[in-house]
Amino acid sequence: MTTHEKTGDGVIDVDTLRIIGDAIDGNVPGVPPERAWDDRRLHYNLVSPSNRRRLKVIVVGTGLAGAGAAAALGELGYDVESFTYHDAPRRAHSVAAQGGINAARARSVDNDSVSRFVKDTIKGGDFRGREADAFRLGQESVRVIDHMTAIGAPFAREYGGSLATRSFGGVQVSLTYYTRGQTGQQLQVAGAAALLRQVDRGTVALHTRHEMLDLVVADGRAQGVVVRDLVTGAVRAVTAHAVVLATGGYGNIFHKSTLAKSSNATAVWRAHKRGALVSNLCFVQFHPTALPLSGEWQSKTILMSESLRNDGRIWVPVVAGDPRSPGEIPEAERDYYLERRYPTYGNLTPRDVASRAARERIDAGFGVGPLANSVYLDFSDAVARLGRDVVHARYSNLFDMYQSATGDDPFETPMRIAPGAHFAMGGLWSDYDMMTSVPGLFVGGEAGWGYHGANRLGANSLLSACVDGWFTLPYSVPSYLAPLLGTPVLPLDDDAVTDALRTVEERIARLLESTGTRGPDRFHQQLGEILYRCAGVTRTPEGLSRGIEEIRALRAEFWRDVRIMGAGDQLNQELERAGRVADYLEMAELLCLDALDRDESCGAHFRADHVTDDGEARRDDDAWCLVSGWESPTTPPEDGGRFVRHDEPLTFTAVPLQTRSYT
Repeated sequence: MTTHEKTGDGVIDVDTLRIIGDAIDGNVPGVPPERAWDDRRLHYNLVSPSNRRRLKVIVVGTGLAGAGAAAALGELGYDVESFTYHDAPRRAHSVAAQGGINAARARSVDNDSVSRFVKDTIKGGDFRGREADAFRLGQESVRVIDHMTAIGAPFAREYGGSLATRSFGGVQVSLTYYTRGQTGQQLQVAGAAALLRQVDRGTVALHTRHEMLDLVVADGRAQGVVVRDLVTGAVRAVTAHAVVLATGGYGNIFHKSTLAKSSNATAVWRAHKRGALVSNLCFVQFHPTALPLSGEWQSKTILMSESLRNDGRIWVPVVAGDPRSPGEIPEAERDYYLERRYPTYGNLTPRDVASRAARERIDAGFGVGPLANSVYLDFSDAVARLGRDVVHARYSNLFDMYQSATGDDPFETPMRIAPGAHFAMGGLWSDYDMMTSVPGLFVGGEAGWGYHGANRLGANSLLSACVDGWFTLPYSVPSYLAPLLGTPVLPLDDDAVTDALRTVEERIARLLESTGTRGPDRFHQQLGEILYRCAGVTRTPEGLSRGIEEIRALRAEFWRDVRIMGAGDQLNQELERAGRVADYLEMAELLCLDALDRDESCGAHFRADHVTDDGEARRDDDAWCLVSGWESPTTPPEDGGRFVRHDEPLTFTAVPLQTRSYT
C-alpha cells in the first residue's frame, strides 16, 4: 500500500492524490442567464408524436424527479421503462420532505419575484452554482404549483380559498407552498399516481423491487442498465436509447442521517465508475432541526421540518452546563443566539449558518438535554401570540411526530434539536441540459449537483426535483433522442452488455464468498463516525487527511472481514447493504479529498482555516469560483492511482459576486 506525502503538521499533499485535467463545458447558452432557458428550448431538436414510440428511455428512481420524468415522457409517447428498489413508486424518499416547496409566483404581495428568488438561491448557495440553472429553476417554479395542484396535491389554503404560503430559511419573502408538515408525501403521492396512470396506459413499464447495479456504456454513450431483482436475485440487463438517473442523494454515507435507511448512492457511484464525473461531493448539508442522538446504537436521525423555524425560537442557556429544565430558566438567562448574531434573518438564517451556530454553541458547552448535544426550539412565544389552535393547525403532525419520538409535548416543553447529515448538494456532474459527461446519461433531482451550489435553501429540494422531472428532462432528453431515430436499442448480446453483467456478477460473488466476522452495517457505522469527526459541520486539513487514511484502512478491512449471510439467488437484504456500503467506502475517500482540495470555506463546506474575523466562512473567488468534476482512477488510489479534477468555471452577471451576509 502506498503512503501519502505529508507536511510537518500531518496534512496530506493533495498533489499526491489528484491531478488537474481538462476543463469541462457546462453547455450554457451564450445569452444572458435570464434568457438562457427560453433560448435553449427554442433550439432543441424535436421528435414528432408518431415517432416517439420508437425511442426508448430508462428512468431509474420513482421519487419526484423520476416519477415526473417517466410520467411526462410516457405522456409524450416515448417507450419508457421505470425502475425502483421500492415495492411501490410512492415509497420513494421524496415522501420524507416536510415543510414545503418554493415557487416565485409573487402571490403574497411582499415583493417576491423570479429575480429575487434567483438572488436568494445563488446567495444561499454561496455563489457555487450555475446562474443560468438558478434562473431556470425560478422561471419554471411558476408552473410547478399549478401543475402539482392539477394532479392532486392538496396545498394549504387561506380562508378565502387562495393557496397559502410561509417563509423558509435564507429568504425574507413568503414563497413556500405547503401541505402542513407533509408536503413531500402529498407531492409524491400525486406524482406516483401520474406515473401509474401511464403504466395503466401502457406507455411506461414499471419494475418494482429492482436495484440498478451498473451502467451499460457502448460506443461512448449510455445505452442501458444492469439491475438485480431484489426478490429472486436474478441479474439482467435492459437497454435503451437513453438513461435517466433520479436516485436521490448520498447523505446516508454518514450512516446516521435524516434519510431513510434504504436510501443509497449505488446507482450514482456505479455510473461514475463507468465514466460519469461527480461534482462537489464535499457540499453536504447538515440540517439544523434534526433530533439529537439519544444513544450510541440509534440507527438514524429524525428530521423536523425547517418550517418550524417560522414560529419557533432557538436558544441555549446563557450559562454553560446550566442543569435547570427549560421552564426554570428565565428570559434574561436565555441566549437566542441566531437572533443575536443575525438580527435581519434571525431564526430563518440558511441551514448551513444555523447548523454551524448550533454546533458552535454545543461544542462550547452550552448544549442541553441528557447528553448536552442539542439546543432548544421553543414555541411558547408563538402560542402566546397566536394561540394554541393556530400553532396546532400549522404544525400538528410535526408536533405529534416529535412527541412520538421523544415523549415530550412541544406545547409544554421546548423541542430539542441538533444538526444532522441531510441533503447532498454534490452528485453527478451534468451540463445545462441535465446530461452527464457520458452522452445519453441524464440526471435529475438530488442525484445531480445542479441549482444549489454549496448550500441548499429550504424548500428548493422538492422544487428542483419537480422542475427536473416535469419541465426540464421532457425537453432535453427528446432533443438528444431525435438524431437516434431509426437506430435499434443495443442488443443484449453486445460485448458492453455482457461486460457489465459480468462485472456485477463478479462483485456479488466476491461479497458472498467473504468469510469475515462482521456484518456490513458495522462497517457503515464506523464510516459514519469517521465522516462526522473528520468531514462534518467543520473541517480541518488535518482532520480530512486523517479521514482519508482511516477510510482506506476501513475499506481494506471491509473486504477482509465482511460477512454476508444467505445466498445471492434470493431476497437478501444483507447483500444489498453490503454492496451499498462498499460504494460508500469508495465515495467517502473522494468526498474527503474534495473537501481537502477545496481550499476555502463556502456554504456547507466550512474549513476552520478559512474564517473571517467574525467567525463566518471566507470564500476564495479568485481560485475556487468553479465546479469540481471528479474522475476516479482505474488503478485503486491505495495502489498509487490519482483522481483527476476537471473544472467548470462559474460566472455571475445578474447576481454579482458579493460577500454573503445575513446579519
